[in-house]
Amino acid sequence: MDSVLNPYTPNAGASPDIIVGREEQTKAFATLLQRLARGRTHQSMIITGLRGVGKTVLLNEFGDIARSERWEVLELEASKHDDTRFRQTMASLLKAALLRLSPRVKWTDRARRAAAVVTSFALSVDQQGTWSLAWDVEPEEGYADHGDLGLDLTDVLVAIGEIAKERERGVAILIDEVQFLSVRQLEALIQAVHKTVQRKLPVTFVGAGLPQIAELAGDAKSYAERLFQFPKIGSLDDADARGALAEPASVEGVAYEAGALDLAVEITKGYPYFLQELGYEVWEIAESSPITRLDVEMAKEGYEAKLDSSFFRVRLDRSTPLQTAYMRAMAELGPEAQKASDVARMMGRESTQLGPTRAELIDMGLLYTPEHGYAAFTVPDFDRFILRAVPTLTVPEVQKRRKKKGE
Repeated sequence: MDSVLNPYTPNAGASPDIIVGREEQTKAFATLLQRLARGRTHQSMIITGLRGVGKTVLLNEFGDIARSERWEVLELEASKHDDTRFRQTMASLLKAALLRLSPRVKWTDRARRAAAVVTSFALSVDQQGTWSLAWDVEPEEGYADHGDLGLDLTDVLVAIGEIAKERERGVAILIDEVQFLSVRQLEALIQAVHKTVQRKLPVTFVGAGLPQIAELAGDAKSYAERLFQFPKIGSLDDADARGALAEPASVEGVAYEAGALDLAVEITKGYPYFLQELGYEVWEIAESSPITRLDVEMAKEGYEAKLDSSFFRVRLDRSTPLQTAYMRAMAELGPEAQKASDVARMMGRESTQLGPTRAELIDMGLLYTPEHGYAAFTVPDFDRFILRAVPTLTVPEVQKRRKKKGE
């Protein structure tokens, strides 16, 4: 069929033409905005889930919903940056939001004060002035200049929230990959949002990240559980998985046979990214409507090859030989979460020897800990891939500690 009309979007974070199975989350977000706009508090949310389940797509949908309600949207993909870089990024986003909420030629006294607080927040980045916001607004003394990220971010979000309220607008901070924020950065965001909630300001922070985020947020601030819901999203149920394939195709006048959908859902297990990838390959192979089970069978090899060469491979290529061996041992034990001691035994090592390796893989976002002492892959079907990619478990020899001079 015509490749130009292919309705599937197997790209990282790319929104499908039709989003299915996430109505509960989008409705909750719309309710959040509407309540905040009326000065009523409501729990925000931090969405958790494995790779490929559509967390980024859902955040993008939230952004569209917020913009349709005339809210300012600050979008950020978290990275492992120090507090200085985090401040720089937030200061730039907040400056832009302020100018969109209230163009400079229309600034009220409150808007000028908010601008001064943003300047104070930016100056806290570097007292030597090697980085600035490139505008001639003097700082507001005593605000956002404490040298403490949590206190400073609180001051600036309150100031921006007051302008948003004055303009009958709102500010939505949407952060993807939340697990890559430092504890201090996550704590500062939670602390700042807590204060805007207390002031009944139209400001919210919605995050998305890997499953360990709920625990990290709770560790950062004890009241996080009262500020946020932590909805977990995963594979789509049978009806929604079928809809994710059939509905976009129907827009282009193409149908699926029931058997084709049966096999497609079986192959992908209903994971949204996998559905997009398989749908794309099937479309390229099928010659006419309706798409048949044979079309899906013929597309399977290309689908798996594409996943292996991109979605899976990019994660394996980041790993050291010892990290690769750790994941290979986990895969040998099965797709479920694996106990650290069992993985160590498979590798002929002690758990204490492999503790740092396990921690590194968690820090890289390749593993997460569903419960104490266990680890699981953050990518669906990664166990099957690594068994294909690394046919034999090869454990590097223990590296002997080099002696220092004088020892």
